[in-house]
Amino acid sequence: MNPKEKLLWSIALPGFGQLLNGKYLKGILFIVLEFTINVQSHFNELILFSFNGDIEKVVEHTEYQWLMFYPCVYFFAMWDAFTDAGGGKEPYSFLPFVFSAYSVTAGLIFSAKVKIFGILLGTVWFPMLCVIPGVIIGLLLKKFLGKG
Repeated sequence: MNPKEKLLWSIALPGFGQLLNGKYLKGILFIVLEFTINVQSHFNELILFSFNGDIEKVVEHTEYQWLMFYPCVYFFAMWDAFTDAGGGKEPYSFLPFVFSAYSVTAGLIFSAKVKIFGILLGTVWFPMLCVIPGVIIGLLLKKFLGKG
């Protein structure tokens, strides 16, 4: 089992890593959650608007009540597939995943207002950028806590 392979498949679609790990019920559950949240939040539509630069439509069409679930489900599925395949054996290895879920959720909350260099990025691009501080904070905490 290659934990990084399972992680990458889980990034592609939550549940794929679990299916590859032979955890079929869990994998199907994650896929159903992914599709439900995706459809209810209009996420694919938001992605299309974002890639076409129509950020006002992105903000207008976002169903925050559904999309707020997405980061936690997404990052938990990634962590689960990775650890189930044998990754993450070192202490606090979950922290980059957890803090990415936190920071992306916070990014989603503020995404309709935050501008970077005067540009509104909306509910797709800004939360994606928020993965970076989440991973960095998680890695720094993992390193700091692991020394104790």
